[in-house]
Amino acid sequence: MYPAELTIPMSKDLTDFNFSGLKTPEDVDNALGAQTGTALLVVNSVCGCAAANARPGAKHSLVNEKKPDNMYTVFAGVDKAATAKAREYLLPYPPSSPGIALFKDGKLVHFLERHHIEGRSAEVISANLKMAYDRFC
Repeated sequence: MYPAELTIPMSKDLTDFNFSGLKTPEDVDNALGAQTGTALLVVNSVCGCAAANARPGAKHSLVNEKKPDNMYTVFAGVDKAATAKAREYLLPYPPSSPGIALFKDGKLVHFLERHHIEGRSAEVISANLKMAYDRFC
């Protein structure tokens, strides 16, 4: 487990931006289970590509005419049970931290895995997500 003084600011980077933190498997099921509409899920991480690319890209993507109805985050390596449950919703993709998923009516419709995030700018990630919002939201 990572020290709280390290991870709390990383969590707040999203929760202060109106992402709901999912802390338990029940939270994940309640958010993604029988969901209608669209939902964005960020699998947060302590890695540098989460800080430089994933979190800023996800936040910037929300400056768009179309955007998800709900925004959630789980923190890999911190909220382990919630992250494991969230990864069930991300199948058939392997575990990815960070990762950014878009769901529509409970179905995964778009997913950025770590290899789509690492080495790409926040602007590129944001543009990718905006295209998905324009299509699915």
